[in-house]
Amino acid sequence: MMITFGVRGNQPQRDEPAVKEGKASLTAELTTAARAAESMRREGRRLCYDPLAREFLGGPLRMVARSPLLTRFVVWLVEKLAPGVPGEVLSRTQYIDDCLKARIDDGIEQLVILGAGYDSRPYRFEELKSRVTVFEVDHAATQEVKRRRVQRLLGHLPDGVVFVPIDFEKERLDAKLFASGYDRNLKTFFIWEGVSYYLTASAVDETLGFVVNNAGPGSSIVFDYAFEKVLEGASEGRQITRALIAWQRVAAPLTTAECFVFGIEEGTIEEFLLVRGFSHVVNINHDFFESAYFRGAKQGRDVSRICGFVHATVGPHSS
Repeated sequence: MMITFGVRGNQPQRDEPAVKEGKASLTAELTTAARAAESMRREGRRLCYDPLAREFLGGPLRMVARSPLLTRFVVWLVEKLAPGVPGEVLSRTQYIDDCLKARIDDGIEQLVILGAGYDSRPYRFEELKSRVTVFEVDHAATQEVKRRRVQRLLGHLPDGVVFVPIDFEKERLDAKLFASGYDRNLKTFFIWEGVSYYLTASAVDETLGFVVNNAGPGSSIVFDYAFEKVLEGASEGRQITRALIAWQRVAAPLTTAECFVFGIEEGTIEEFLLVRGFSHVVNINHDFFESAYFRGAKQGRDVSRICGFVHATVGPHSS
């Protein structure tokens, strides 16, 4: 098993965070825009459905989302810049939605969304309301924007959602969550979507360590991670870089520091998690995505192979 660090193509490797302080996340905005665009497709043709996504957009992207014609043009442009990346991001969203539905049926009592961005699940999953306490954990700058947009959408901040501002590179997750009312004895589901590759190895280990040591029996986590080959400058990794640069040129001022920092060698995720105390590791590959989501009218849509996806369970923690 090998863990590596790197940034944009063949530039020198480093061990530092990939998100600028004080600025809301660019990638959170872009992935939300992708969900909004996909949700405008007809049922049977879309990979995921997030009817609230466009309500969490701001500025130019919010205006684009109001126009089906502009939305189709932007989707076409993104596919040209980064072929298959939207397909991977959108099928990831649907897979995590499916996992969340299953975990709700299993009786989870808490939901922790790590790096929540503009995730709308706490507001579009009716099953969560009044039954499950949701902790949205993210950088303060992104979270402040999120809170304003939730207020705009709902007219209030829901009682069952707790906002936990954190700098993953400087503050301890345990201290922040416990201070916010998190209960380590409850059955909890952790969503870590589109985050791990922007963190350093130490931040990744600290986050996973918290999950495995501070969650009740039957708790689990789902997350995606970059393959090592992407950080080393493989062609698919360069596609992401080109897409970000293109967006930055037409939508400045946007944060320019969000690039891949952390990766895991393909095929080693099970060992990676087992040695860290997890069990029942389910490694989801792109063959699963293609068979589960790219069917019927969606068959033939391009999907890249930049990231891996995994769902893992934690056992009872020691007292």
